[in-house]
Amino acid sequence: MPARTPLSAEEARDERIAQLERSTRRRVTGVQLPVAVLCLLGTLFLLAREAPDVAYVFASREPVTLGSEAAYQLDRLRPNVYAQIHGVPLGTAFYGVDRGARIVLVGLQDTPVVVRRPVLPTEDWVPGKKPPPPDPRPFGVRGRLLPLDDVPGFRDSAARLRALPGLRPVDGRLWVLREGERPGEDRGPLIIALVLLGFGGLNAVLAVRGAQALLQDRAARRRPNLHSV
Repeated sequence: MPARTPLSAEEARDERIAQLERSTRRRVTGVQLPVAVLCLLGTLFLLAREAPDVAYVFASREPVTLGSEAAYQLDRLRPNVYAQIHGVPLGTAFYGVDRGARIVLVGLQDTPVVVRRPVLPTEDWVPGKKPPPPDPRPFGVRGRLLPLDDVPGFRDSAARLRALPGLRPVDGRLWVLREGERPGEDRGPLIIALVLLGFGGLNAVLAVRGAQALLQDRAARRRPNLHSV
């Protein structure tokens, strides 16, 4: 077997540099690719959660009319729209605190709609004390309409709301009308989505580069390392 000709100083240096580059690329790729993919998947998950809120930013400002006591139009119930309804409140309500504000959930008689609204001056409720009955006067309300099961904060109350006499589920569903929430007024979800898109785009680029580096490294290791003899 012929002896290998010793490498010149320049050739030895070039080979050492190439070895270091391959080693560094393997280390970087070994961390960069899975982390980038994991971050990208997490970003897509968060974007999917924000999608309904972002869609509501661009929803129609013209309210969907669900009718009144005389003639409800419940076939118009649709998720994530700006809607209006007029009705008679039930005699039982659920009080709570959301972001420091006192709120109440009150159902409308003979409908599947539960209104989430601020506590009225006539409803003298203090957290920790027995809640009073809601104001019994009929009222009209506009706000964001959502299926009860799609509102995370109300899931614990769903069973008690379904048991209230006077509420009439439609196709087995109750709905929440969140008073005062108009399309386009809260741009927070849109800003969050744009930040997530930027973060996701960055990680997509890192994932592509990591995959390319990994393929190049594997191809380099398959090539024979020939020296002159």
